[in-house]
Amino acid sequence: MRLTSLYPVICTPRLRESRDFYTGLLGFETTFEADWYVSLRRPGPPDYELALLDHTHPTLPEGYRTPVQGLLLNFEVADVDAEWERLVVRGPLRAELELRSEDFGQRHFIVADPSGVLIDIITPIEPTEEFAEQFTPSAP
Repeated sequence: MRLTSLYPVICTPRLRESRDFYTGLLGFETTFEADWYVSLRRPGPPDYELALLDHTHPTLPEGYRTPVQGLLLNFEVADVDAEWERLVVRGPLRAELELRSEDFGQRHFIVADPSGVLIDIITPIEPTEEFAEQFTPSAP
C-alpha cells in the first residue's frame, strides 16, 4: 500500500468547540466545514491534518457512533516551556498533567480538548542512561 495521507478523525459531540480549540490555540486552519464534519490543516512544512466528525453521523457504522475516548495526541514542539506559558500560565487551558521532565526523554505537559482528547505538548530531551539504552538506533 502506498499512502498519500494519514490523519486522525475525532468523533465528537462538540464539533464547533473542538474546531475553535484547534484553530484558535494550536494553529490549524479549516479546509472544509459542514454541520457534521470539519477538516483541519496546520500548514508546514510539513502539513499536519486532523478532522472532526459528529459522532452520530450515519457515515460511521451504527455500533461505533460514540464520542472519542482514551485518545492522546502528541504535539512535539521546539520550546515546551514557551507553550506552557502561552497555553496554561497566560492562556485559557487547565493542565491535566503539570509541566515536567521525564527520564525517558521528554519535557512535557498535558491539556485536554473540548471532547476530552488529551493533548501532550512535548519537547524531546536527553533520556537518562537507563532509558537511552532502550532506544533503537536510527536506520540509515
